[in-house]
Amino acid sequence: MPMHYLRALTSPQRTDISNRRLGRSLAFVAGAVNAGGFFAVGQYTSHMTGIVSSLADNAALGEVRLLAAGVVSLLAFVLGAAVSAILINWGRRRGAQSQYALPLIVEAALLLCFGLMGARLDASGQISAIVALLCFVMGLQNAIVTKVSRAEIRTTHVTGLVTDIGIELGKLFFWNGDSADKVVADRGKLRLLGSLLAMFLLGGLAGAFGFKYLGFIVTVPLALALLSLAIIPVFDDFHARGRNTP
Repeated sequence: MPMHYLRALTSPQRTDISNRRLGRSLAFVAGAVNAGGFFAVGQYTSHMTGIVSSLADNAALGEVRLLAAGVVSLLAFVLGAAVSAILINWGRRRGAQSQYALPLIVEAALLLCFGLMGARLDASGQISAIVALLCFVMGLQNAIVTKVSRAEIRTTHVTGLVTDIGIELGKLFFWNGDSADKVVADRGKLRLLGSLLAMFLLGGLAGAFGFKYLGFIVTVPLALALLSLAIIPVFDDFHARGRNTP
């Protein structure tokens, strides 16, 4: 990819185009991690709705161990989002070009560790640790896109996407008749939502088939892809620091 394309993806100077391109890329990663993680540990980790519901179910059933695991997963997601916000705000205070790239580098590093060590953790029965790690990664990523797009784009779960698609389709097919107050669909938003949903699905297929046939190592290419999205602004900061050093 051209350097200017990669630089724009995580640059502090945001545009609708760069937000959408980054959102689609991260939706693919989220779909791959979520679906692939299910193959690895038998649990989806990108949406908290199911985890919070399972907390209530396990509390009612008296499953203390599963209840504790659910609490850890929920806290890991929250912690990931918090770490993302801290890194972004830390970079913003310093005027860093890499303020949005820093959480992506952390995510890439964690996915790389997961790909290289996941099989060992799985063999030793550390399923809860794997789930917590993936929840942390998903919280980290969701906060990045939320901050970048001012909460207009989400990538780690599709409930909101599908709901918004339904709303826009309802507007699109609404018969206005002779009414002066026209109901008009936002076709640009509908295309964006559809593309995010499609990328999440494609990522899910890649992650599921990858884990099925290759195992944990399939997350290594995902980590390298994230690193490629983030590395240019980091180099820009290093070069700027070098020019400012007497």
